[in-house]
Amino acid sequence: MNQLEVRIMGQGYVLRCPDGGEARLTEAAQRVDAAMCSIRDAGKIRARDRIAVLAALNLAFELGEPAAAEAPAAAPAPAANDAAAADDATLAALLQRLDRALGEDGQLL
Repeated sequence: MNQLEVRIMGQGYVLRCPDGGEARLTEAAQRVDAAMCSIRDAGKIRARDRIAVLAALNLAFELGEPAAAEAPAAAPAPAANDAAAADDATLAALLQRLDRALGEDGQLL
C-alpha cells in the first residue's frame, strides 16, 4: 500500500492507495478538485462541505449516465454553449435540492 499526497481546493491530503493505483487516484483527485473549484468559482456557495456535497453529486450523476460510446453515432454533439447551459441548469437544480435537504440549520441529519 502506497501513500500519495494530493491537493483539492488548495488543501493537501495524504491518501493511501493500492500498489499501481497512484495514477487512478491522482486522476480521481484532479476530477474532484476541478469539480469543487468550478462550484466555488461560480460564486454562489462558499462552505467547503456544501461544495464537496455538490461535487460528489455531480460526479455520481456523471457516473450514472450512459457512456458516450453507447450513444448513437449519428447523433450530433451538442454545441459548447448548449452543454454549458445544461450544466448550469443542472447545477442550479442540485443547489436548490441541497438547500431544501439541508434546511435552515445547514445540517444533513
